[in-house]
Amino acid sequence: MLIKLRVHPEAKKDAVTRRAADHYDVWTRSPAERGLANAAVLALMGKELGLPAGRIRMVKGARSPSKIIEVPE
Repeated sequence: MLIKLRVHPEAKKDAVTRRAADHYDVWTRSPAERGLANAAVLALMGKELGLPAGRIRMVKGARSPSKIIEVPE
């Protein structure tokens, strides 16, 4: 299953908000440099979906605030 994300790095808190069945907003305290925000996003989404972060794969948007991740069904 593909999920669309809108990521807000360097936020005041870590949070995930579901906007639709396949669309989430993710706020992370990590900066958008050296892949730190991407790693934090995968960890937050893993926690939100009840999966280990290693099972979630970023398909598109590694350098963009709009991302698409793939989650096993």
